[in-house]
Amino acid sequence: MIRVLVACEESQTVCKAFRALGHEAYSCDIVPCSGGHPEWHIQADALETISGGQILTADGADHYVAEWDLLIAHPPCTYLSNVATRSFSLKCTPAEKVCERWKLRCKAAAFFLLLAQAPIRHIAIENPVGIMNTIYRKADQIIHPYMFSGGENDTENYVTKRTCLWTKSLPKLVPTYAGPKPNNARLFGVAPSGKARTWEDSVSRKASVRSKAFPGIARAMAEQYSAAIEAEKEAANGENI
Repeated sequence: MIRVLVACEESQTVCKAFRALGHEAYSCDIVPCSGGHPEWHIQADALETISGGQILTADGADHYVAEWDLLIAHPPCTYLSNVATRSFSLKCTPAEKVCERWKLRCKAAAFFLLLAQAPIRHIAIENPVGIMNTIYRKADQIIHPYMFSGGENDTENYVTKRTCLWTKSLPKLVPTYAGPKPNNARLFGVAPSGKARTWEDSVSRKASVRSKAFPGIARAMAEQYSAAIEAEKEAANGENI
């Protein structure tokens, strides 16, 4: 069993994937969870939780975690992703709004970097392609949900959405689906520009909806990351005997 903190997650998709395998996982967000398990949710600032110690879950129960084995973080991408680049241009945005957005972008980047420097041995930070690839470093891996889908009939996961993973002491995720890439024109139609619409073009504009983890990726993280960490622990125990 490993202890997992899933930061910036109210949906509990990743948390529940680890719990399904018997691990002690907790989601953590400043808002209440929508995943139905307040007993697995820490409603607090993730930066106050990454060091472990005494924690309080949303059901009012106290827990003690000496240290976390794994941190999976989904820091808000509103001001970090390339989708937001247009809003930083003076050609289409008033100067005062550009300045305010840069302040918010700097704050978001600082939060991302503090998570990356957490005192936890294994870390995976998820975000879309964006400015962190430049001001921090290139992502260790870029994946799409369809790579971890059940194929064309898996409407929940069989989509393209470039997702970056910055990792520490973790293996790259191995895709579980080897079939063809989704045809976005067939799935989502064609935009007035003539280009195929993407998943991002076709879902709700609400950040809470767009930021939810895909179940296929969550399952792959739970299975593959936990297996790697447990194997590492077994090897370390063998050396200490």
